[in-house]
Amino acid sequence: MNDRVTPPMHALPDGEAEISLVLRLPWEDVARLGQEAGRLASQMQRPVTLDEAVSHRLRSTRSAAHAKPAGEQPAAVTTSASVSSLPPRPAADQARQAIERINGTA
Repeated sequence: MNDRVTPPMHALPDGEAEISLVLRLPWEDVARLGQEAGRLASQMQRPVTLDEAVSHRLRSTRSAAHAKPAGEQPAAVTTSASVSSLPPRPAADQARQAIERINGTA
């Protein structure tokens, strides 16, 4: 079941493209995206979905990579590398902690 399938891509009226993906992320990364969504919602003064937070993060990472001098190569994005170094915990604990971080009760 490792067949590579190209996800459908749709052209949007504003000149961007939309690609739907399914990602498997550690709970800590989901919590970080929730925090990013909270920061973005505060800036935009409206609710923000995790999809919007991911799109915003990708755009800001891409912009930062293009801002580097021509001689420098942008570093590979490894968001889970810093999180994955944590010792493994039961999935229920990870889920509870991620939800607490998103809700700001941690």
